[in-house]
Amino acid sequence: LQLPGSLGTPVLVLSGNITFIAKVEAKDLLRKPNVKWFKGKWMDLASKAGKHLQLKESFERHTKIHTFEMHIIQAKENYAGNYRCEVSYKDKFDSCSFDLEVTGKIPLVSVSGDGQDDAGELDFSGLLKRREIKQQEEEPEVDVWELLKNAKPSEYEKIAFQYGITDLRGMLKRLKRMRREVKKSAAFAKGLDPAYQVDKGGKVRFMVELADPTVELKWYKNGQEIRPSAKYIFEHKGNQRILFINNCMMTDDARYYVTAGDEKCSTELFVRDPPILVTKGLEDTSTYVGERVELSCEVSEDDANVKWFKNGVEITNDPKSRYRINVEGKKHTLIIEEAAKNDSATYSVMTTGGQSEAKLSVDLRPLKISLALEDQTVRLGQEIHLKCEISENVEGKWYKNGQLIEASDRVKLYHKGRIHRFVIASAAVDDEGEYMFVPDAYNINIPCKVHVVDPPKLHLDGLGEGNTVTVVAGNKLRLEIPITGEPTPKVMWSKGDKWITDSGRIRAETYPDSSCLVIDAAEREDSGPFRITLKNEAGEDTALINIKVVDVPDPPEAPNVTEVGEDWCIMTWEPPANDGGSPILGYFIERKKKQSSRWMRLNFELCKETTFEPKKMIEGVAYEVRVFAVNAVGISKPSMPSKSFVPLAVTSPPTLLAVDSVTDTTVTMKWRPPDHIGAAGLDGYVVEYCFEGTDEWIVANPELTDKTKFTITGLPTGSKILVRVKAVNAAGESEPRYHPQPILVKEVVEPPKIRLPRHLKQTYTRRVGETVNLVIPFQGRPRAKVSWQKNGSPIDKNQINIRNTENDTIIFIRKAERSHSGEYDMKVEVENLEDKATIDIQIVDRPGPPEVVTIEDVWGENVNLSWKPPKDDGNAAITGYTIQKADKKSMEWFTVMEHYHRTCATINELVIGNEYYFRIFAENMCGLSEDATMTKESALIAKDGKVYKYPVYDDFDFSERPLFTQPLVNTFAVAGYNATLNCSVRGNPKPKITWLKNKVVIMNDPKYRMFSNQGVCTLEIRKPSPYDGGNYTCRAVNELGEAEVDCKLEVKGKGFKTSQVPCLSEHHLHRSQKYARQMQKGVETNFLTFPDENINLVRTK
Repeated sequence: LQLPGSLGTPVLVLSGNITFIAKVEAKDLLRKPNVKWFKGKWMDLASKAGKHLQLKESFERHTKIHTFEMHIIQAKENYAGNYRCEVSYKDKFDSCSFDLEVTGKIPLVSVSGDGQDDAGELDFSGLLKRREIKQQEEEPEVDVWELLKNAKPSEYEKIAFQYGITDLRGMLKRLKRMRREVKKSAAFAKGLDPAYQVDKGGKVRFMVELADPTVELKWYKNGQEIRPSAKYIFEHKGNQRILFINNCMMTDDARYYVTAGDEKCSTELFVRDPPILVTKGLEDTSTYVGERVELSCEVSEDDANVKWFKNGVEITNDPKSRYRINVEGKKHTLIIEEAAKNDSATYSVMTTGGQSEAKLSVDLRPLKISLALEDQTVRLGQEIHLKCEISENVEGKWYKNGQLIEASDRVKLYHKGRIHRFVIASAAVDDEGEYMFVPDAYNINIPCKVHVVDPPKLHLDGLGEGNTVTVVAGNKLRLEIPITGEPTPKVMWSKGDKWITDSGRIRAETYPDSSCLVIDAAEREDSGPFRITLKNEAGEDTALINIKVVDVPDPPEAPNVTEVGEDWCIMTWEPPANDGGSPILGYFIERKKKQSSRWMRLNFELCKETTFEPKKMIEGVAYEVRVFAVNAVGISKPSMPSKSFVPLAVTSPPTLLAVDSVTDTTVTMKWRPPDHIGAAGLDGYVVEYCFEGTDEWIVANPELTDKTKFTITGLPTGSKILVRVKAVNAAGESEPRYHPQPILVKEVVEPPKIRLPRHLKQTYTRRVGETVNLVIPFQGRPRAKVSWQKNGSPIDKNQINIRNTENDTIIFIRKAERSHSGEYDMKVEVENLEDKATIDIQIVDRPGPPEVVTIEDVWGENVNLSWKPPKDDGNAAITGYTIQKADKKSMEWFTVMEHYHRTCATINELVIGNEYYFRIFAENMCGLSEDATMTKESALIAKDGKVYKYPVYDDFDFSERPLFTQPLVNTFAVAGYNATLNCSVRGNPKPKITWLKNKVVIMNDPKYRMFSNQGVCTLEIRKPSPYDGGNYTCRAVNELGEAEVDCKLEVKGKGFKTSQVPCLSEHHLHRSQKYARQMQKGVETNFLTFPDENINLVRTK
């Protein structure tokens, strides 16, 4: 960096202009260097460019010189000071500083290499407030407040360190407050400046000028009024009011303001410590790698804030850092425990009042080889261990054949002191080569050689069981056997006594890492054992390999069609006489219409059996089928076609045959159409019956009936008959559908029974205005009579509609009202028998508001309210209350509590000085009341409140002995299907659960699995047999007692029928018949339950 010689020429007068020029040679630079102009230590002049300061730059392509200019226009006295120009490019850096003095006549500019200690500040915004006398010369004082206001946030910490600011965060908060307080005052003709600064021990002067001198004036510091004293002195000069603060200390660093009537003017006072000076600087030091280094300096005060730098980069006292900073009073020391080559640098120390720097030079010691590497010969798989020792404790690198070796899971590199080791736990062939260790920073290497040997070995892992290789006849076999060995072994192939050469149809090919047996156009005679032998100087290896030549199988014989259905048939065939040397894996089947030549594949997965059932054929069309045999080699030729056949079948049996009604001489049966009718259609049904004890079936309808309901007439009273129904079409009669039980020809009186739905066994609740529509089924024959009453009185049919049928009754209310609430009694009568049921209907509405709300007490920020429940609860229990508050000024309501259950509450966190009203809504299942009850009086939250004493409550005892809330139930299980027993229990402490079978504890039996989750206890019995039936008990025990619950489990054989179920009523019989019909359809039914008799039929998968 060069400056023109004219800089020292006095060409500038006060308010004149001056230009500084810096030129940078760029012959070796790829891009423009970075140039910065500074005034003082940290002020970057790029941010001050404007009317009085301009920065320009240019580039001359021929000379490759960059020119940078700084123009100062209309210079002022405060422009004087130290300036610095810095240029940087990548890791290169240069700088030059110079001093500028501005006088009323001639400016003096001097250039020096070090002008940092007396650097001034360039201020273009009037930052300077006053000047103070320093040690050698008078310099302008910097207003830190103005500097912070005009600085970027990223420069705050730098400014804080330079000017000794300890509470930077507090100053920034006060600075933010200063920026907001900008408004004109009518009482003050001239107010306080936004901020003042003074050195510790100095004196500061605050002055305001009043518009009215008669106004009383008061001064405050952090909100506390200032009284006159030796420290605080007040002066009056006309309209001016002056406050002097003598001997300023750090405690005087605060916010000050003065009040004149109702108006206030404030400012901030900043007291800063004097700068810290470096009394004893750093000294240049030279040392060797690994030695301890200490760089020390002394400053003017104890425990001062000092920063260390390495090549201009700050060094932090981080525990993980190699550098450690030690402070003992005024002495500061930078310690490097084990110096490294890269520690050579320029180290500097900086304080708020000065800096010092020194150079550290770290050199290497002469290196000697104490133990050299040795050549090694190792067997494959053994450990390779290379070791060397040198005179210095330095790092190093390992090389193999000139390539750098990195540490990995297989290669371990160790360094301890002066010893370096290289270890490979299991040597491989690739590990052979020349190894070398090179110490870091030294031009020396330690070489050795490693030789790896390996006996020959055959790798037959890829062959099948018994080293058998299968090849299809006519194909080429190329069998590659991987081989290893060092040096490369000799390979020999043979079959019997004949050696195989490297030419001919059967030949051997040898490669460095494998050997191949090649057979062109394999024949069945090539089957047999082949021997391979390996030999080298380390040993030999041999193995037998079986070659098997296979072919496709012969075609099967023509298939036979044994049975024909609606759209299906059953065909069989015999396996082929020759399987081609490989087992038959399965068969493919094809079919075609007799008049067509296009065959269609019927199965895409191999058929393992010699029987198949083709489906989805068209009735009345002739078909033919054929078969292909498949083995591991391929598919055989097709068999001869079968004889042609035509699909045609009757319908499936009718479904859901049941008794509709019985009289003394007739039986009416009903059923559903067949599931499968077919293309032949359905002509009608034949109903047949026979008397119990005989085998003679009598046709009840000589002519076919097309209806699914028929009445058999002319039957003797008291007899029992069996009934069956057949479906008839063009193909004939279907299989009959039998009624499962004999039917007694006698009108049976069925006792009345109301089947009340489960949700009506509890209170039935509806809101006002909703529709009530209840269907209650019942049973009873003949001619059941239904009657209703409400609260013991007949029902008014103008308000409530009742409709009765043979099997149910319906109660309907179009628009419910609260008057419809009550107990509804239903009675069903059959002759002299009757059954009753009661339904409790509750019509609910929103509640009324609570009664009087009273303010019981007010203390602190809390108000205690109490109220009475509403008179009208809406015909439903009150579930809670919603409390709202409103400020008396705005009367805007805000919710403070919801779903509150008690009739007294304490409202917290109210604003002191406000006055509140409160209102309360009542709430039930329908919602909040339409109106709310408000307090008649308001609650004023006074500033001085009394302390509320919270009541003390005793802890609730949750201890409880075990109690079963849901017992076990008697259960039927199906043999071979898992069964479960369930119950629920509660208790505190949590009870221990034990299961017993026939009073014997079940322990460590894999047939049983026990679960307990959230109080629900489950015992799972895996695939039970009749032996697993018996009495099962669940026992719960804790320290307060025990409880037991038991049940009976009965296990039935697979495929049980509904006749095995102990039905105790016709209703149970009907449900069991429904279950049997579902089982015939393939419907999975998990539970069949009879709640009246506490019986379960369990069928689980």
